[in-house]
Amino acid sequence: MENRVAKQVVVVGAGIIGASIAWHLAKAGARVTVISESGAGGVATPNSFAWINASWGNPEVYFQLRIRAMAEWKRLAKDVPGLPLAWCGGLCFDLPPDRLEAYAAEHSSWGYGIERVDAKRAGQIEPNLVEPPDLALYVAEEGVAEPAATARVLLMDAERLGARVILGAVNRLTLSGGKVTGVVASGETIGAEEVVVAAGAGAPAIAATAGIKLPIKTPPGLIVHSHPYRRLLNGLVHAEKLHMRQTAEGRIIAGSDFAGGDPGENPEATARDLFAVMKEALQCADGLELDFHTVGYRPTPADGFPIVSRAEGVGGLYIAVMHSGITLAPAVGLFATREILDGESDGLLKPYALSRFAQ
Repeated sequence: MENRVAKQVVVVGAGIIGASIAWHLAKAGARVTVISESGAGGVATPNSFAWINASWGNPEVYFQLRIRAMAEWKRLAKDVPGLPLAWCGGLCFDLPPDRLEAYAAEHSSWGYGIERVDAKRAGQIEPNLVEPPDLALYVAEEGVAEPAATARVLLMDAERLGARVILGAVNRLTLSGGKVTGVVASGETIGAEEVVVAAGAGAPAIAATAGIKLPIKTPPGLIVHSHPYRRLLNGLVHAEKLHMRQTAEGRIIAGSDFAGGDPGENPEATARDLFAVMKEALQCADGLELDFHTVGYRPTPADGFPIVSRAEGVGGLYIAVMHSGITLAPAVGLFATREILDGESDGLLKPYALSRFAQ
């Protein structure tokens, strides 16, 4: 990626995906402007459970992308000191035993480092569980990236590398001759040779101004956050209807699912009930108190898989919208940069082109 005229690229969105793409572009020598209405961290990112994994429920082709992304996190951590990243391991027992066994067999055959554990071993991994499970699966290589803080660190380093980060609402994309030529943000036109839309739940409205339809749902997910507390959890715990971890600042966060559960008619009551369930699951939690809950809106493409590709039918526009942004961020940043600057399309992204939704 050497000896080229620096390309002007506008990245719309400052969540984990926008931050990663902006950093990789700046590192590769592009002239980058990041525009975000909400500032560093974006909208969905701060409400994320932030689990880095290649866990169950996905086909092998998607598993391979996620495994690559886990490796890219390690590369990125070397390049950007200070990323709040921890390879803390994940203990999973939120499936019936037969499905746990099927998951273990399948993913082990794909090379995922799964250890079957009994109650004794589970209790060694997480000593403060009230009822360690008789059967669980432990993956030592899973981890977390504190989401908003990670996005901030990446954007600060992107600025060090020459990127510009500005606050503003993107009203529309500008077009000329079938090509996107920039954006109008808070009334100001900012020109670009390429525009990357990585605005999560806000992406469909922005893409629509260039005639591009993004089939994205935004299901809500409620997560509870305790006040900071002494260390009770070593890593990620995925129990039935209770996924929890302890953050770097000592907060225990939990959802009925890692993506957050349905807030219901009364989110306050849902949060209190969930917090009570979490507290009952942990020993030495008498002083644990609920601080707040968040309801995040996850940008989820209609088939559940990422959209990372150029937009067909209009030039100069790249789309990067997905759930699982925390896991995928470093790989998407790297691959998108190569495609935007050099036209190199990575095979791992091939299944995730926007064109798959064309009728």
